[in-house]
Amino acid sequence: MEHARAFEPIQDGRIYIEKVNYPMLYQDKATPAEYWAGLQYARDQGWLEYHESGTFVRMLQADKDVCA
Repeated sequence: MEHARAFEPIQDGRIYIEKVNYPMLYQDKATPAEYWAGLQYARDQGWLEYHESGTFVRMLQADKDVCA
């Protein structure tokens, strides 16, 4: 969620998936399995909407502190 919040959303609140996956995989050194598990967890918690095309996510609870 920290990485998703770091970028200004584009049209309709979309955040390109590259803006989330690069920092997680290359800066945080997450494995692909950890990255995918994190996205699924955020989706299951209702924090993110993962588009079926896989090209973007949308924050669903942008006004709440879900990282606390």
